Amino acid sequence: MPPETRQNPQQSGTVPPSGDVAPGQRADDVIHNIGYRGYDGPRLGRAYARRSLFAQSLRGAYGLGRAAKSKLLPMILFAVMCVPAAIVVAVTVVTKLRDLPMGYTDYVIQLQPVIGIFIAATAPQAVSLDLRFKVTPLYFSRPVSRADYVGAKYAALSAALFVFLAVPVVILYIGALLAELDFGDQTKGFAQGLLFCALFAVLHAGIGIAVAAHTPRRGFGVAAIIAVLTIPYFLVSALQAIAGVQDNPEMIGWLGLGSPGSLMDGIQARFLGGEPAVPGMPDLSGPQTAAYLALCAVLIAGTFALLLRRYRKAGL
Repeated sequence: MPPETRQNPQQSGTVPPSGDVAPGQRADDVIHNIGYRGYDGPRLGRAYARRSLFAQSLRGAYGLGRAAKSKLLPMILFAVMCVPAAIVVAVTVVTKLRDLPMGYTDYVIQLQPVIGIFIAATAPQAVSLDLRFKVTPLYFSRPVSRADYVGAKYAALSAALFVFLAVPVVILYIGALLAELDFGDQTKGFAQGLLFCALFAVLHAGIGIAVAAHTPRRGFGVAAIIAVLTIPYFLVSALQAIAGVQDNPEMIGWLGLGSPGSLMDGIQARFLGGEPAVPGMPDLSGPQTAAYLALCAVLIAGTFALLLRRYRKAGL
């Protein structure tokens, strides 16, 4: 039959039944109900999302809820952090010393290498993997804002680091009470130690997460954090030792501003009754004290602002 005389089945009223469509002819569209139902439950909102993100990030710092190999390194580091405190307690009890061989804030300063490894292991886990697997757009497609995400991650890493630091301090305090040391002095030192742990955790968590948020590669983040926390500290310590040999105590104080570790050392020695890690370091002068406190505040606020700026960029 010529094309111009071919008859359309719909025009002739002879529409083929469903499932029996002629070649080259389109069947009627059908919407199938496959059983999906809309969500009509409670909307928990941003606060619940922030709490969930905080809890998930805090658990992830210690590998909880993940494979056994993810728990291995955090738990080993946690044990390494606590074992020296137990040894100090045992020595104090057995030898019946009148005071702890190591103060509460001094303990944290002396174990900074272990703390640096813990930060380097946990900070990339908190943020780098989200960037690598492009999960952040999924977070921001929900009511969670960028400030919520940054705040939850910052708070989770700070809390994880605080637990990492505070548990050994608690062990020292319990051991001091078992050794029947002066209750008032030990309680005061314990409170100062917890305050120092909180300040140390907030500052170093901000630095660690700010470095890790700039690379989706976990290995690069680990290496960068270790470099940022350790290289300046050992360099400043060497320069302070040289200044001590040259009998320049004023310079020792100013050099302490050059790294986060030496900054914390100066603060705990000035305000929290600790002993400085650098031999011969004098008490900070008035301008130096103001500089230490101002730099600490600037680093905490600056790292948070840097994170907000990082997550405002397009393409996440």
